Amino acid sequence: MKISSKGEYALRSLIVIAKHNRVIQIKDIAAETLVPPLYLEQILLQLKSHGYVVSKRGVNGGYMLKSTPGEIIIGDVVRDLEGPLAPMSCVSVTSYEYCPLEDQGCLLKPLWSVIRDTVAELLDHTTLEDLLTGNIKRSGTAAE
Repeated sequence: MKISSKGEYALRSLIVIAKHNRVIQIKDIAAETLVPPLYLEQILLQLKSHGYVVSKRGVNGGYMLKSTPGEIIIGDVVRDLEGPLAPMSCVSVTSYEYCPLEDQGCLLKPLWSVIRDTVAELLDHTTLEDLLTGNIKRSGTAAE
Protein backbone atom coordinates (compact mmCIF):
# COMPACT_ATOMS: atom_id res chain seq x y z
CA MET A 1 0.00 0.00 0.00
CA LYS A 2 1.24 3.43 -0.91
CA ILE A 3 -0.60 6.63 -0.14
CA SER A 4 -0.35 8.96 -3.13
CA SER A 5 -0.45 12.72 -2.98
CA LYS A 6 -4.15 12.47 -3.87
CA GLY A 7 -4.84 10.38 -0.76
CA GLU A 8 -2.85 12.66 1.50
CA TYR A 9 -4.43 15.80 0.04
CA ALA A 10 -7.89 14.31 0.49
CA LEU A 11 -7.20 13.66 4.18
CA ARG A 12 -5.72 17.15 4.61
CA SER A 13 -8.83 18.62 2.99
CA LEU A 14 -11.18 16.67 5.25
CA ILE A 15 -9.26 17.91 8.28
CA VAL A 16 -9.50 21.55 7.17
CA ILE A 17 -13.20 21.26 6.35
CA ALA A 18 -13.87 19.59 9.71
CA LYS A 19 -11.91 22.24 11.62
CA HIS A 20 -14.00 25.02 10.12
CA ASN A 21 -17.29 23.19 10.69
CA ARG A 22 -19.03 25.30 8.03
CA VAL A 23 -19.08 25.77 4.27
CA ILE A 24 -15.55 26.60 3.18
CA GLN A 25 -14.42 27.70 -0.27
CA ILE A 26 -11.90 25.79 -2.35
CA LYS A 27 -9.46 28.70 -2.32
CA ASP A 28 -9.43 28.66 1.49
CA ILE A 29 -9.01 24.89 1.65
CA ALA A 30 -6.19 25.16 -0.90
CA ALA A 31 -4.44 27.85 1.15
CA GLU A 32 -4.53 25.74 4.32
CA THR A 33 -3.61 22.43 2.69
CA LEU A 34 -1.04 23.81 0.23
CA VAL A 35 -2.79 21.95 -2.58
CA PRO A 36 -3.17 23.62 -6.00
CA PRO A 37 -6.84 24.67 -6.37
CA LEU A 38 -7.41 22.87 -9.70
CA TYR A 39 -6.08 19.57 -8.32
CA LEU A 40 -7.98 20.12 -5.08
CA GLU A 41 -11.20 20.56 -7.02
CA GLN A 42 -10.77 17.10 -8.57
CA ILE A 43 -10.10 15.58 -5.14
CA LEU A 44 -13.11 17.29 -3.58
CA LEU A 45 -15.31 15.97 -6.38
CA GLN A 46 -14.11 12.45 -5.57
CA LEU A 47 -14.75 13.01 -1.87
CA LYS A 48 -18.22 14.23 -2.79
CA SER A 49 -18.92 11.22 -5.01
CA HIS A 50 -17.94 8.91 -2.13
CA GLY A 51 -20.26 10.78 0.24
CA TYR A 52 -17.74 12.46 2.55
CA VAL A 53 -18.53 16.06 1.63
CA VAL A 54 -21.38 18.06 0.15
CA SER A 55 -21.09 21.17 -1.94
CA LYS A 56 -22.99 24.43 -1.95
CA ARG A 57 -23.10 26.51 -5.10
CA GLY A 58 -23.01 30.27 -5.40
CA VAL A 59 -21.11 33.23 -4.03
CA ASN A 60 -20.98 31.79 -0.52
CA GLY A 61 -20.53 28.26 -1.82
CA GLY A 62 -17.95 25.68 -1.03
CA TYR A 63 -17.70 22.36 0.75
CA MET A 64 -18.66 20.97 4.12
CA LEU A 65 -18.68 17.51 5.69
CA LYS A 66 -21.69 15.36 4.93
CA SER A 67 -21.48 13.65 8.34
CA THR A 68 -19.72 14.23 11.64
CA PRO A 69 -15.94 13.75 11.91
CA GLY A 70 -16.56 10.81 14.24
CA GLU A 71 -18.45 8.99 11.48
CA ILE A 72 -15.72 9.30 8.85
CA ILE A 73 -13.40 6.31 9.08
CA ILE A 74 -9.94 6.93 7.66
CA GLY A 75 -9.65 3.36 6.34
CA ASP A 76 -12.75 3.92 4.22
CA VAL A 77 -11.39 7.18 2.81
CA VAL A 78 -8.03 5.60 1.96
CA ARG A 79 -9.63 2.56 0.30
CA ASP A 80 -12.07 4.73 -1.66
CA LEU A 81 -9.32 6.96 -3.03
CA GLU A 82 -6.29 4.66 -3.09
CA GLY A 83 -7.65 1.14 -3.41
CA PRO A 84 -6.74 -1.93 -1.34
CA LEU A 85 -4.59 -1.63 1.79
CA ALA A 86 -2.62 -4.82 1.15
CA PRO A 87 1.08 -4.32 0.33
CA MET A 88 0.90 -7.21 -2.18
CA SER A 89 -2.03 -8.44 -4.25
CA CYS A 90 -1.56 -12.03 -3.03
CA VAL A 91 -2.85 -10.98 0.42
CA SER A 92 -5.47 -8.48 -0.68
CA VAL A 93 -8.96 -9.06 0.71
CA THR A 94 -10.67 -7.08 -2.05
CA SER A 95 -8.28 -7.40 -5.02
CA TYR A 96 -6.57 -10.76 -4.55
CA GLU A 97 -4.35 -11.95 -7.37
CA TYR A 98 -2.87 -15.42 -7.47
CA CYS A 99 0.91 -15.75 -7.30
CA PRO A 100 2.60 -19.00 -8.41
CA LEU A 101 4.92 -18.82 -5.39
CA GLU A 102 1.92 -19.53 -3.15
CA ASP A 103 2.05 -23.15 -4.35
CA GLN A 104 5.68 -23.36 -3.22
CA GLY A 105 4.98 -22.16 0.33
CA CYS A 106 5.99 -18.52 -0.07
CA LEU A 107 7.59 -17.39 3.17
CA LEU A 108 6.78 -13.72 2.55
CA LYS A 109 3.01 -14.10 2.35
CA PRO A 110 2.55 -14.32 6.15
CA LEU A 111 4.54 -11.11 6.57
CA TRP A 112 2.45 -9.31 3.93
CA SER A 113 -0.69 -10.53 5.70
CA VAL A 114 0.45 -9.15 9.06
CA ILE A 115 1.31 -5.81 7.47
CA ARG A 116 -2.11 -5.69 5.76
CA ASP A 117 -3.93 -6.55 8.98
CA THR A 118 -1.94 -4.06 11.06
CA VAL A 119 -2.51 -1.19 8.65
CA ALA A 120 -6.20 -2.06 8.24
CA GLU A 121 -6.70 -2.31 12.02
CA LEU A 122 -5.20 1.13 12.60
CA LEU A 123 -6.96 2.90 9.72
CA ASP A 124 -10.31 1.20 10.37
CA HIS A 125 -10.25 2.28 14.01
CA THR A 126 -9.22 5.87 13.30
CA THR A 127 -11.82 8.50 12.51
CA LEU A 128 -11.49 12.05 11.29
CA GLU A 129 -12.37 13.09 14.84
CA ASP A 130 -9.36 11.11 16.11
CA LEU A 131 -7.11 13.04 13.73
CA LEU A 132 -8.57 16.35 14.89
CA THR A 133 -8.02 15.51 18.56
CA GLY A 134 -4.69 13.73 18.13
CA ASN A 135 -6.20 10.53 19.50
CA ILE A 136 -4.25 8.11 17.33
CA LYS A 137 -4.09 4.71 18.98
CA ARG A 138 -0.89 2.70 18.91
CA SER A 139 -1.01 -0.83 20.28
CA GLY A 140 -4.19 -0.13 22.21
CA THR A 141 -2.91 3.10 23.81
CA ALA A 142 -3.01 6.72 22.75
CA ALA A 143 0.11 7.95 20.97
CA GLU A 144 2.29 10.42 22.80
